[in-house]
Amino acid sequence: MIGSHLCERLISTGHEVICVDNLITGRRANLKALLSHPGFHFVQHDVVLELPTFPRLHRVYHLASPASPIGYTRSPIETLRVNSEGTRRLLELAALHRARLLYTSTSEIYGDPLEHPQTEAYRGNVSCTGPRSMYDEAKRYGEALTMAYVRARHVDARIVRIFNTYGPRADADDGRLVGNLITQALTGRAMTIYGDGTQTRSLCYVSDTVEGLIQAMESARARGEVINLGNPDERTVLECARIVRDLIGSTSEFVFMPPAVGDDPKVRCPDIRKGQALLGWGPTVGIREGLTHTIAHFREVLGMGAVRDPQPSTNGTLASHSRRDRTPLRAPARAGDAPTRSS
Repeated sequence: MIGSHLCERLISTGHEVICVDNLITGRRANLKALLSHPGFHFVQHDVVLELPTFPRLHRVYHLASPASPIGYTRSPIETLRVNSEGTRRLLELAALHRARLLYTSTSEIYGDPLEHPQTEAYRGNVSCTGPRSMYDEAKRYGEALTMAYVRARHVDARIVRIFNTYGPRADADDGRLVGNLITQALTGRAMTIYGDGTQTRSLCYVSDTVEGLIQAMESARARGEVINLGNPDERTVLECARIVRDLIGSTSEFVFMPPAVGDDPKVRCPDIRKGQALLGWGPTVGIREGLTHTIAHFREVLGMGAVRDPQPSTNGTLASHSRRDRTPLRAPARAGDAPTRSS
């Protein structure tokens, strides 16, 4: 979801964008508004495999990975590979092009934290073999690999740890908090609360996350740094559910269920002082405003009303380059496949 919001923002400021995605969790239909733009190129490809030949690149945003519990538990091997083998390929690509790279990590590397709020210096409380380990450990390895390339290969890279992000075009079926609650409330179904509802989450609206990503990429001071991106407005899951129900005007009841995936963190809240000091970044969209936009999106998806904030989304890897570099894109041939050229 975050990826194409980022694509749109970059396109709107005059950049040419190449989006690489294997669509393992994304949907090509979400890119409809971008596909006709002359500055946008979509390449369906798995970054674990040999990469296409690109024109001169200046920035590489690495967002490629399943990110929801449903996504990474359904595709555990793919999640591990894209954050290891895929990350290595993209770091090599950045080195080849002398481009900056931003690796998107996650608050999940903190596990079920014993430090609260979580600072970037906190090393986490994570199981390396637990039900979330394919994601948590993949991201921790991706961070280690990124820093190895910074130190040994002098790649201009930075790491951001994204906390819970929501907004228009979020996937209603990926099992995450906001999409679940909104869809259930709009359709009059019982609203599922996993656990007892006292666990906390900090929800960041997608435009704030995108702004943080761009600022981290464009800051020379962020080279070799790890930065939390999230909204420190911490709420219990039950409180989030009540706000959603109130904004929709729903009468849905709450149903309490065991966590869908084990090792569910009890608390989650970013300490964002480093991002504020280093980038001058901070979230600006409050939870009620952000949820109002998101609810409007889901109303449209469900055929119940008009979208107020349409922003196509996909998960994937983004590379931006100058509009003057117009070399065609070529995907490497594989057995049985013809070479692919972007439109």
